[in-house]
Amino acid sequence: MTTAQLTSPYQHYVYAYPHKTAYRPLPDRPALRSLWAGEDKSALSLYLHIPFCEVRCGFCNLFTRIGAPDGLTGAYLDALERQAHAVREALGDTSEARFATAAFGGGTPTFLTAAELARLCDIAERRMGADLRAIPLSVEASPATATADRLAVLAERGTTRLSLGVQSFVDAEARAAVRPQRRADVEAALGRVRNAGIPVLNIDLIYGIDGQSEPSWRHSLDAALAWRPEELYLYPLYVRPLTGLDRHRGGSGTDPAWDEQRLRLYRAGRDHLLAQGYVQQSMRMFRRADAPPQGADDYACQTDGMIGLGCGARSYTRGLHYSFDYAVGMHEIRGIIDDYVRAADFAHAEVGYRMDAHEARRRHLLQSLLQAEGLEVADYRARFGSSPGDDFTAEIEGLAERGWLADCGSARLRLSPEGLAHSDAIGPRLFSPAVRAAMAAYERK
Repeated sequence: MTTAQLTSPYQHYVYAYPHKTAYRPLPDRPALRSLWAGEDKSALSLYLHIPFCEVRCGFCNLFTRIGAPDGLTGAYLDALERQAHAVREALGDTSEARFATAAFGGGTPTFLTAAELARLCDIAERRMGADLRAIPLSVEASPATATADRLAVLAERGTTRLSLGVQSFVDAEARAAVRPQRRADVEAALGRVRNAGIPVLNIDLIYGIDGQSEPSWRHSLDAALAWRPEELYLYPLYVRPLTGLDRHRGGSGTDPAWDEQRLRLYRAGRDHLLAQGYVQQSMRMFRRADAPPQGADDYACQTDGMIGLGCGARSYTRGLHYSFDYAVGMHEIRGIIDDYVRAADFAHAEVGYRMDAHEARRRHLLQSLLQAEGLEVADYRARFGSSPGDDFTAEIEGLAERGWLADCGSARLRLSPEGLAHSDAIGPRLFSPAVRAAMAAYERK
């Protein structure tokens, strides 16, 4: 990593650690039953991945394909059901395995028809045993696929949160991000979501788009605020390798002027939302102060187990994070989906990263610190028998020297406002040397 990259505030969006580019094929293909035998299964998270979209946005490097030939979504759900059956058997005693939260992501889950979404819910409930009406259920959607019939199914089956990827209310900016949509269609979709009665609406917006200015950014923010969304996510634009914008713009190197633009727009957006009664939860997430509780705020993804179903989903045990093969290029993604659809054996882990005690500590530190409330030192000590200051002396001192830590005394480690602004630089700084080496050696495909 170059000096310029090290000083850039925009390096990686750390939504999971380690990143999938650190995963490798597992020669021993461990049986899921043995992986889960000694795990605490009393408060699991369930994630179902749907790798289809009607269009692929220029900034997107998610595991998804454009469209689906006739019969592919049904065949994919067949495979998802086979996998769910194998995973549920691997979890063992049904009285021990309980789900605390669930999510459908992608891709675009609402690419599925209303009937297919009902089947997806059936797989979560009947195959996995998740009571979707009793736990928080979050579903991702796009404006074009947030149709009344699909939303009615999701609302009836217990969806508590619907996340709509809008990105910009300015049509020219949406086109610049290779997100072809009209504001009128976005507004219509938002109206349908509100009519469906799903308790929490989240709107995703992006800053740093070509041609975007502070006034146009404020325009999008105000257009979103007019719907009084319970949550708003503000994402900095990235140009990642093998994405549409990477091909159009010819590279994703460090650009100090663009970094400054994104920082300026982030601060403007943050301050505007805080003034409008929103509470900052992380660099990206803002929640309306009077929004209804989701019930999953106590769920800690850095400590509890996750079950992922679908060819792009990951699963977490204490000793192994595992998934299927990963790609960004469309040809490779299609091949992985086709292999998944044909698969008969879902009883083994195929690709993953083995977690040792040090990586577990690092993951807890990283994912806690990137939240606005930070890390409670006593909780860390109770989990690991040591203090974060002893385990990560150099890393914490480095953050303090830059002014990225708030002065909270010895009871809590929390990022300062400027530290939160630099979350996408802080996260990668906390990666272990082993994870960095594995990510650097990954061959993009």
